[in-house]
Amino acid sequence: MQNISLKLGYKYLRSNKGGLFSFTSLLAVIGMMIGLASLIVVTSVMNGFEKELENRILGVIPHATISSDKPIENYNELLSDINSYDQIIKSSPYIELKALISSPYSSAGINLIGIDPIIENQMSIIPANMLVGDISNLDKKNTIIIGSLLASNLGAYVGDIVTITTSDIRSSLLGSYPRSVNLQIIGIYELRTEIDQYLTLISHSTAQKLKLLNANQTQSIRLKTIDLFKADSIAKKVVNKINTNKNIYEVFSWKFTHGTLFEAIQFEKLLISLMLFLIVIVAAILVLSTVIMTVKAKEREIGILMTIGASSRQIVLIFFFQGILVSIIGMMAGLVLGFFLIFNLNNVITFLEFILNRNLLEAYFINYFPYYIDYSQILSICIITLLISIISSIIPSLKAIKLNPIQILRHE
Repeated sequence: MQNISLKLGYKYLRSNKGGLFSFTSLLAVIGMMIGLASLIVVTSVMNGFEKELENRILGVIPHATISSDKPIENYNELLSDINSYDQIIKSSPYIELKALISSPYSSAGINLIGIDPIIENQMSIIPANMLVGDISNLDKKNTIIIGSLLASNLGAYVGDIVTITTSDIRSSLLGSYPRSVNLQIIGIYELRTEIDQYLTLISHSTAQKLKLLNANQTQSIRLKTIDLFKADSIAKKVVNKINTNKNIYEVFSWKFTHGTLFEAIQFEKLLISLMLFLIVIVAAILVLSTVIMTVKAKEREIGILMTIGASSRQIVLIFFFQGILVSIIGMMAGLVLGFFLIFNLNNVITFLEFILNRNLLEAYFINYFPYYIDYSQILSICIITLLISIISSIIPSLKAIKLNPIQILRHE
């Protein structure tokens, strides 16, 4: 008899004129399809932004830095101690300066970073994203690596000489003036983020000269941790162990500089997902309305089934199957549409930008739409959608068993 319930549920799903769906069923299917596809696309794109933040932005800036109010002495010994901790992947000396870079054509404000070229490939993703040159060439005297956007703005290329002017003041008999040095560009990197506009790399030894530090001194220690999102707590544990009466160290993590950006993406993801779930709820209401209208239209058939011995359970299953069929068809169509849009996202965005005549990513930290498909998350969305659909199908189905077959058929 359950097979009969399923067959009748499918029959009531179809149009009286022989179409695949009735009008109300079609609306419910379309609503479910659009809602689920929207959720899949938006959550995948927001996941993509999170991954890009982690891989591109946080793959370049330090997970955490350890600094002091005075230059750190004998930093190589300190690095050996820090590297011994199991939660630290690697540590390196790190010097950061604000500076002005100038070419014959233009000038720009930059972050000038002094690094150890030998171990930089273990600390950041820049060595793997070099357009021209090699980061190991920073060992050469008076050299610099810049981003592709900065090179374009300066009209500079590999082999050109640029002037770096820092905020440090040099005093002489002739007066005081900012410290400056001429450096040769030996490499250009490209991350396709805003970092390409301002982050420049020099060797740690060159940075020591600019900061007037001795060969055994550095400004801070850069840490790369095993867990990016626990970098601040890991760094604090390290500092608590290396602090001495002579040296008191402070910790700054990536959350201090870029934490608000990550939190904004998390909040946007949550808010947009909740808003799009309203579409799914509207589709579930359409399913509910479809089943209610079918129950009302099929009262005569319900009365006949009851008189020939159909049980309440069998009557409920007829309309429950109808609602579930509508929901499952809508969900399957939504999955297909969602994955199709994700895999063709760049073409869709290019078309929308052409129609709107504007750059949709002008306010973001990258210039393209990333996506990351989290299949467990999509499975959770489908399960929640299915549960909402089950509730929307079973509530009106229970109304059918409350009908009195005598009252229904006495006028027939």
